[in-house]
Amino acid sequence: MSKRILMVEDTEDNRQIIRDLMGTTEYELIEAADGAAGVAAAAAVKPDLILMDIQLPVIDGYEAARRIKANPELRHIPIIAVTSYALSGDEAKALAAGCDDYLAKPFSPRELLAKVRGLLG
Repeated sequence: MSKRILMVEDTEDNRQIIRDLMGTTEYELIEAADGAAGVAAAAAVKPDLILMDIQLPVIDGYEAARRIKANPELRHIPIIAVTSYALSGDEAKALAAGCDDYLAKPFSPRELLAKVRGLLG
């Protein structure tokens, strides 16, 4: 069975980039367009990995990651924060919120896939 990746991203262009990239892999992609929908999708689908944008409507990626990691059934799911906020301290803030890795936009597709494969084994 293919591994499932939940992408929580509110910008259609960014979703399309990741959609195209994941289309070349064995991974199944599930999408959510805001933080609250991402938390709900994580609980419903129990994906193998989550790509979490930080700047999101409803609740931001930090809060969504905290809620996912607070759920014992979901806590084991690795989360990669994917953000255009590449300010100093942001990576530490993402990791403190429960994210397992961090990737600044714009990212190289190769770099994203390397992180995904590193976490999914």
